[in-house]
Amino acid sequence: MSLHRAGMSSRPARRIPSRWALCLALLLAMPVLAQAQPVLNIYNWADYIDPYAIERFQRETGIRIRYDVYDTLETLEGKLSAGRSGYDIVVPTSEPAFNRLVRAGALRPLDMGRIPNASNLDPALMARVAGVDPGNRHGVIYLWGTVGLGMNAARIREVAPDAPMDSLQLLLNPEHARRIARCGIAVMDSAIDVLPSVLRHVGADPNSTAQADLDRAQQALLAIRPFLRSIPSPPAIIDALAQGEICLAFSYSGDVIQAAARAREARRAHEVTYVLPREGAQLAFDMLAIPADAPNPDAAHAFINFVLQPDVMAGITRQTRYPNAVPASRALLPPEIGNDASIFPDAATLARSFVAGTPAQAGERARARLWARFKAGR
Repeated sequence: MSLHRAGMSSRPARRIPSRWALCLALLLAMPVLAQAQPVLNIYNWADYIDPYAIERFQRETGIRIRYDVYDTLETLEGKLSAGRSGYDIVVPTSEPAFNRLVRAGALRPLDMGRIPNASNLDPALMARVAGVDPGNRHGVIYLWGTVGLGMNAARIREVAPDAPMDSLQLLLNPEHARRIARCGIAVMDSAIDVLPSVLRHVGADPNSTAQADLDRAQQALLAIRPFLRSIPSPPAIIDALAQGEICLAFSYSGDVIQAAARAREARRAHEVTYVLPREGAQLAFDMLAIPADAPNPDAAHAFINFVLQPDVMAGITRQTRYPNAVPASRALLPPEIGNDASIFPDAATLARSFVAGTPAQAGERARARLWARFKAGR
């Protein structure tokens, strides 16, 4: 660009005093310094971190964080399957996304010597994901939760007073759904996290891909399809419940509990509650993992070790309302969170829960076709 086009004078430049020359040199060097600063690229679920943890990590380590979010496991898997995602930390759910990524060699084995805070993790919970990742080589638990019913119980009782409030029958019995439709029903758009519970409800193995079992699950879903207001992405359910746009949702525990907190903060007239189905709820573990082609694995290990400190995990649970796998963090939580059985289920509830497996590819395709028919309503 010429000086005249830039609107600048072409007269000779004045000599710059030495002190200003030094300042100018530092300013010119800033982009170079910024480029030299380590960058950690994180890809995580939306609304799934404590912003203070990000700020604190950057301050303590000098590592800058670039933080991107996704709202479905399919989006995450698509990014990593394409290769060269550019991410250093990803947070796949243990089944099926983490499972598939481990089998595909898409994740880097963790150097546990660089993650001493992994000793803070609950061994019993880590054992539940060891079936997916033998020896827990490729990931550690970040947060976990269940899949169940979010509701405005008072509104449901008005329209369906005899409906069972602690059972999947509340949603999957067409007669109950028909009446509750008056105040709004939503089922999250995630075949991965909905179909196992529906299969169990119809008396099948949650992991079944047998056509007869899938047909029964499809019939159960299509029977309530006319009564659903929407099949939105999981984050959209948070606002819909908080604002009173729906009175019943099938979604993640933490999302429902976040909706309850937002409704209270906004002084809404209704109360949102989360209920684990008495038949047993699906457990989901979200794992901190490092892609095989991560550009900065050193920073990734540092971040994982940082996050597994009890005080950091307590802050993340406070923010997200999802339980973590660091038992020492519970003493640092306010009683209304640490003692809430919908956030931290007791041993008996966990014993009734199940972890869904990862179907073979042919089964995945059959389930995808089922889900497409359900969404289309035919």
